[in-house]
Amino acid sequence: GMCQLVWRFQVSSALKEGHVTPTELCQRCLALIKSTRFLNAYITVAEEAALKQAEESEKRYKRGQPLGVLDGIPIAVKDNFNTAGIETTCASNMLKGYISPYNATVVQKLLDQGAVLLGKTNLDEFAMGSGSTDGVFGPVRNPWSYSRQYKEKSVSKSHSEDEESNWVIAGGSSGGSAAAVSSFTCFAALGSDTGGSTRNPAAHCGVVGLKPTYGLISRHGLIPLVNSMDVPGILTRCVDDAAVVLGSLAGHDPKDSTTIQDNFKPFELPSLPDVSKLLIGIPKEYHAPGLSSEILALWSKAADLFKNAGAKVIEVSLPHTRYSIVCYHVLCTAEVASNMARFDGLEYGHRSDMNKSTESMYAATRREGFNDVVRGRILSGNYFLLKQNYENYFIKAQRVRRLIANDFLKVFGGGVDILLTPTTLSDAVPYREFIKEDNRTRSAQDDILTQAANMAGLPAINVPTALSERGLPIGLQFIGRSFQEKQLLTVAKWFEKQVKFPMIQLEEVKRHNHDVFQHQKSASFS
Repeated sequence: GMCQLVWRFQVSSALKEGHVTPTELCQRCLALIKSTRFLNAYITVAEEAALKQAEESEKRYKRGQPLGVLDGIPIAVKDNFNTAGIETTCASNMLKGYISPYNATVVQKLLDQGAVLLGKTNLDEFAMGSGSTDGVFGPVRNPWSYSRQYKEKSVSKSHSEDEESNWVIAGGSSGGSAAAVSSFTCFAALGSDTGGSTRNPAAHCGVVGLKPTYGLISRHGLIPLVNSMDVPGILTRCVDDAAVVLGSLAGHDPKDSTTIQDNFKPFELPSLPDVSKLLIGIPKEYHAPGLSSEILALWSKAADLFKNAGAKVIEVSLPHTRYSIVCYHVLCTAEVASNMARFDGLEYGHRSDMNKSTESMYAATRREGFNDVVRGRILSGNYFLLKQNYENYFIKAQRVRRLIANDFLKVFGGGVDILLTPTTLSDAVPYREFIKEDNRTRSAQDDILTQAANMAGLPAINVPTALSERGLPIGLQFIGRSFQEKQLLTVAKWFEKQVKFPMIQLEEVKRHNHDVFQHQKSASFS
């Protein structure tokens, strides 16, 4: 099956039946993190705490009283979520050594259900970027760079080129979380998604990446980038797992006034999803400049799959899509500027030794603490917020944002259930190609297919679809109606079943894990 080692079914039952203990599971994951250290997916590994949590979980299983399907399941969390007792850095000098006194709500909810927190994952500094290459801990490497699939394709072309320079990026900004899930070091990971930061790395690393509806999951304890667009994202190896994690995270949080008031009912996805009654929209504006012919072909193939299953597929228009990048840049940097004002060296985080005056300490703190990308966005944002520019940029951008949201409302109001689009313009780029362009240019190109969903607050998911001619993952994106996660995930699950995305074959990993779950005939560890 496609969902090897999917804990929703296999690992949960293995734990319940005692084939594997939470401690063994945790130790396997920790060993794997060590053997895949070169991927740079984790910033901090909380080995002791994780083993202690696994031990507690083990006691519950022995008593026959696990807390639910998440009990004993190893997870990882992007390093921009606060975790009590574990450093939270946002991959920035500004926060090196910062340990939060509390857990983010989403982290707390996972721990309350017995999940085992292995560590914090790598990202672009303060989650600004689309490559996970711009943090102070260095770039994340895409596990597929070391897969048999990619090696077979890349070796033939240039034998002379050393493997060292051929590795590809993981996508961003949640690249560490995507790489962690993709390389089997954890079963699920949290990312964040402001303009595509969960879906983009999910597409590049061949995993499922869900950005829920704005307000469905609490942002409390997620260090803010753009308050009005940020949402915690979920990365897993299959759609069913994403539904389980969503079920344990969704719902009202008194600490986040933007969360929904109603109670959220966790749902099971149907085992045989049916799409025959659906109307699928194909937004023509997503045929964007720079979209690779491979992805275009895959996109129309996917549309045909739905047609053949009896769904109705129509072309739709979201006319304001082309303004969305500019609009996103203005709104994003303006909110970034106000959010970053809290890092002044006075209350927490890095403080410069320059103490001629509070002003100079403040300036030096930010110069030493932030990288150029972050400083650049703060400068742009403050420019757009200056009194004389406010009307021209900020207010206009907010108007355009409403128009973008209305585009979606019109399409969904016209009876469309789900939109089908590409997630990225191409497969993952080699790191040395990627860094030739600056972060801002890159992010603007890479966010084009994903950020409109953030501006409209809609749920969207990346589903791994096929391998490119270079042996790298390509994903497609489904965008749903507001708060219709069940329908969105049901369609995603149906699609996942149809495409049978191949298992990553990691030579490096295979050597170390010959014996993982011997009782399970699992393709990934054959």
